Formats: sequence, structure tokens, C-alpha cells
Amino acid sequence: MKIALAQLNYHTGNFEENSRRIREHIEKAKSDQIDLIVFAELALTGYPPRDFLEFKEFLDACEEQINKIADVCHGITCILGAPARNKQRKGKRLHNAAYVLSSGKVQEVVHKALLPTYDVFDEYRYFEPANSVQCVEIGGLKIALSICEDLWNIGDSGLYAGQPMDRLMQGNPDLMINIAASPFSRYHIETRKEVLKENCLHYQLPLLYVNHVGAQTELIFDGGSLAMNADGSLVDEMAYFDEEFKCYDFNEGVLEQIGEDHTFLPQERTALIHDALVTGIRDYFRKLGFKKALLGSSGGIDSAVVLALCAKALGPENVLAVLMPSRYSSDHSVNDAIKLSENLGTPYELISIEEPFKAFENTLSKPFQGLAPDLTEENIQARARGVILMALSNKFGSILLNTSNKSENAVGYGTLYGDMCGGLSVIGDLYKTQVYELARFINKEKEIIPENIISKAPSAELRPDQKDSDSLPDYEELDTILYQYIENRKGPKELIADGHDAKLVHRIIRLVNLNEYKRYQAPPILRVSSKAFGMGRRMPIVAKYLQ
Repeated sequence: MKIALAQLNYHTGNFEENSRRIREHIEKAKSDQIDLIVFAELALTGYPPRDFLEFKEFLDACEEQINKIADVCHGITCILGAPARNKQRKGKRLHNAAYVLSSGKVQEVVHKALLPTYDVFDEYRYFEPANSVQCVEIGGLKIALSICEDLWNIGDSGLYAGQPMDRLMQGNPDLMINIAASPFSRYHIETRKEVLKENCLHYQLPLLYVNHVGAQTELIFDGGSLAMNADGSLVDEMAYFDEEFKCYDFNEGVLEQIGEDHTFLPQERTALIHDALVTGIRDYFRKLGFKKALLGSSGGIDSAVVLALCAKALGPENVLAVLMPSRYSSDHSVNDAIKLSENLGTPYELISIEEPFKAFENTLSKPFQGLAPDLTEENIQARARGVILMALSNKFGSILLNTSNKSENAVGYGTLYGDMCGGLSVIGDLYKTQVYELARFINKEKEIIPENIISKAPSAELRPDQKDSDSLPDYEELDTILYQYIENRKGPKELIADGHDAKLVHRIIRLVNLNEYKRYQAPPILRVSSKAFGMGRRMPIVAKYLQ
């Protein structure tokens, strides 16, 4: 049997376009004399469709397109991910399903059994798990068809009570096919490949796996679809962060790639993060219908990295860098920001915030009379910048990119309605130390980000001689504690036992928890870790625990 995997970039809710591209690839497969073509989990709707699934018209439109796709499935079989209405009287209204289409109609519908509700996943909110599972027969082959999570309860993980593949093995399948929507995070690729390999070895079956590629708001899908034989050997691995269509021959229990050299892709972590963020920016703009971006360019490391990523994603001519020096800004910061724009080829504007800051000082002079300047005046400057940036965004129809990093977001080192403004947070899931790593990666072939931006001490420059270290511990130590608390969920006793100073641990954890209210008002953050702020980490604002 000749089988094609279509690794495509879908657009949530864009049924016409998703369906058109699916049908286009079916026709391509037919011209290549392919017997079976496989698309990803919830390919037709895009992943995740979230509360769109509660609209009857959304589901009706989905079913209409499934029928259109079935109409072209003559002489070929298609496996396609889409929601299916639950025909039982009890339970959730829908199933997360894999449709088997051939001879112009729906032949079978397979339901997902394991519904993830951790991290960014919330599938049990919408879907009813499969009541039973069984193999499907296609072209004389018995196929153990599963959907993403259904292969993840392997080994000692024990997250679910049962393993669907154990039940599918009762049908004596010849081949495993898994359709997935598996988003990128910086360690997930290795874990995912190990899980898939473990399935092949445990069940002694070859596997075809197809994933989404592209970004849906904060979630970024890396692709990496693959073919693997029963001994766990990798036959082929598809592109990361790019669409691809590949064909395989399944004969006498063995998968072989058709017509191309095998691909085994390098997985240097910083390079993957770079490509993920570029993909996230590009798809956010493209799918919203925007072409232009702007950001505040301070001459600091965060805005420099965001500007470089955005120039790569959208083209430098489409990104406006706005320099907004204050009375406390150093000349080298302005010069560094100008040099960065010149290196990248991005246009820039220089707009001083001195006049609006003076106006606020005059306006507030009476209520503030007799009070010494403090954080209030620093925040006024940040908010003056926010007003200027949002005015430019409104006037010229550009999306403002936020430049806050995860370290700052975690401890509240940012100003609501000031430097926390934006339509998209690009590096909000990167700790400060990771931002430096990414800057060095961007500069690996030539100096794009001026070396002075990378080497100088970070500063908000909102008061004389200000440095981040005045308010925060060294970023190496801060990021280590934050990572263990946020990603690994270590509490203060564990962190202190690891050798961190007790007073510092309690201070940092208190800052993280006290500033939850700020993060609730932050823009969506491109996710590159297993515990990004937003959908992936849900904490109460008003709470006493660990404060």
C-alpha cells in the first residue's frame, strides 16, 4: 500500500480554505497513485477550535466540508481529523474523531479515547471519550488508527487508567497510524519521538504519525511528522515549521520512503526556538490579515531580539522600531537602537517622551505635592510610551509587539498599560538568560544585534543610573529559581533544600504569586515551554497560598 502524509498549516475556523487545501492534496495523492492519504487531528477545524465547538453553525459547516472532501475520495482513501457529533443520549455533545473517507462517503468514524486536560489542553471540556475502539480495514490492511494522546499512556506514565492500543491489538493490526495536534515546546520533540518509538517497540508494529505545522494564536506546531518501523528505527522525519507532503510504501510489514532521500533533521534547541517564534509571529499576522508591526526599541536586549525575529518573520520593511528616550536614557542606548535598525534594515522613528512626561508631572503636581518621586513616576514614563505606541498602532493599522520576557512577567517587573502593552508577546515564554542565548544565535553568522546591547547591564532607564540588578537578583539565579518553581512546580522547601537562599526563595515566590493579576491582563504569549503563562498555567489571583 502506498500512503501519503500531508503535514499542513491549518487556519482555525477557516473551513473553505482548510477544505480546499485538503482536497488539493487528495488530488495530488491521486495523481501519484497513492492508496491512502492521512491528515492531522482536527485538521478541518484547526486546533484548538475551543468554544467555537459550542456553535451549531460551526459544526454544520464542518459536516458540509467533510461531505465535499468525501466527494473527491474516489480511488483513494482519506483519514481526516474533525469533530463528530455524539449520537449517544448521555455525555458530551461531541467526539474528537478521525474520519475514514472513500468511495465518495464516510466509511468509518474513530473516536479519540484519551482526552488531555493538562497544560494548554482542555479537550474534556468539549469531547466525550470513545466508548470502544477497534481497528479499521483499508485496502485489506488492518490499521490501528488512533488520535494523538491515545499513544501517550505508554510505559510507566500512568496518566490514564487504560491504553487504547492494548485494545486495538486484539484486532491483530498490521500498522499503527496516529493523527496528532502536538504543539512545540523546547523539550517536547525528543519526548514525543521517544513515546512513538516506545509504542513501536512495545507493540512490534510500524507507525505513521502526522502532526500540524504552523501557529494558532499562542500555540506553535512544529510538524515533525514521521515514519517509524517496528524495531523503532526512523524511516523518515518531515520538516519542522514547514509544510510537507511525503509518500511511503508499506509492504510485508515494513515502511519505506518513496522517491526521496530519508530526512533526519538536526534539533539544536535554540535554533528550534528561533524558528518557532518566527513561525508564531508570521502566522499570527497572516491569519489575522495584518502585514505591519511596530515595537518600542529601547536599545536593550529584549526589544532587540523581538525586532530581529519580527524582521525575519514579516520582512524588515514591515516593522517600525520606535525609539522613545526619556530624560534618563543614555546616548549609547539610542545609538544602539539606531544601529540595530540599520543592521536589520527596519525603519525607525525617534519620539522623545520628555514633553508628555512633563505634562503628567504638571497635571499631577497638586495631588503629589510634598511627595518624593518613586515608582509612580517611573510607571508614568512607561505608560507615556505605551500611549505613543498604541496611537501609532491605531493610526497606521499595525500590531504592537510586546517585548517583555518571562523573568519580568514572572516577578511583575513591568508596567501595566505601559511596557506590557501589545497584541502579541513574542518572548514572554523565554527567561532573560534564554533571551541572551537567542541573541547570540541570531548573531552566529554576523553581528546583527550590536554587541554592546548584549554585553551591557540591562536597565529600564526610568531613573538615574538604574540597573535591573537594583530590584532583582542576578538573572542566572533568578531564572533557575523561577524555572524550578514554574516549570517543575517545586515549592519553597524543595528550592531551599536545593541550596538556594531561603529569604530569596520566599521573596521570589511571593513576587510571582502577587503579580498574577498583571499576567491576566498581558497579551497572548507565544508558547515555547511546557508551562507558559496564560492557558498553560492557571492560577488564582486572590489567594493566600505561598504569599
